[in-house]
Amino acid sequence: MKTQQGNASFKKQYRPSYLRISLSDLKQVRDRLMAYMEHCELCPRKCGVNRLKDEHGVCRSGRNAAVSSYNVHTGEEPPVSGVKGSGTVFFTNCNLHCVFCQNYPISQMGNGKKVTSDELAKYMVELQGRGVHNINLVTPTHVTAQMVEALVLAREKGLRVPLVYNTSGYDSVKVIKLLENIVDVYLPDIKYTDNVLAGKYSGVNNYVENNKLVLKEMYRQVGDSLKLDSSGNVMRGMIVRHLVLPGNQGNSEAALKFIAEELSPKMYISLMAQYHPAYKAEAYTELQRRLTQEEYDSILSVADELLLENGWRQEL
Repeated sequence: MKTQQGNASFKKQYRPSYLRISLSDLKQVRDRLMAYMEHCELCPRKCGVNRLKDEHGVCRSGRNAAVSSYNVHTGEEPPVSGVKGSGTVFFTNCNLHCVFCQNYPISQMGNGKKVTSDELAKYMVELQGRGVHNINLVTPTHVTAQMVEALVLAREKGLRVPLVYNTSGYDSVKVIKLLENIVDVYLPDIKYTDNVLAGKYSGVNNYVENNKLVLKEMYRQVGDSLKLDSSGNVMRGMIVRHLVLPGNQGNSEAALKFIAEELSPKMYISLMAQYHPAYKAEAYTELQRRLTQEEYDSILSVADELLLENGWRQEL
């Protein structure tokens, strides 16, 4: 697969989305998202708990976000990590309960610490000071309100690098719409194209319809091209990730077909072959092993047939 070349003049012209809107508008988005927490509807589960009073729903998160780590990360897709790295903030907990999650100590077991939005803002600014190309918010869906609350403070503290929204793809469309003038780079998963699998592996029965709407909304906002600076670092755009699961070829084929036919054949895709049995995967026969080369090659062939040329293919 291939990536487009950087535009030498783009970086000079580009200001992150959250700097191009007024501070009052940014605060209005913050306030709307915080209001969603009173009867929580930040994600499609719509648990309805009052997180402003520190009640917990499925994501096991209350008023404040929890962070497991924040650091300079060089293992993302090349235009995201670049040479100096991506400033990742890994949020604790998740609104999905994936049985094969490789980060389960963080997502399912709650490893991390609660932080105020002021502390979160300081993390962002500190990472910027370490030279990162962007602030990469990992698993932010259930703490989107706190994310924007912290962004208001970080902007006032001098934050000026692009913002990456790195998500499982089980998001609320109305929340993603609110992020249109805030997020620069969307990095969503398409995990499933079958709700039976979504229920079996992630404990949710409406992943597919929500995920498709979310991906379409992200595409509407930023398109199918990556806006790169002269060094090849992404400033704006969208990369769709898909983890190929063993024994589930039809799921992956349908995911690629959706991207090509309902998003764009020019969409940048990150195909991942890194699956290994983790967490509760041993309870599922088909998930007890790694992907075979034959399985992965068949998915790569489907990508070729659909003319999906932009992006990256992880080696098995």
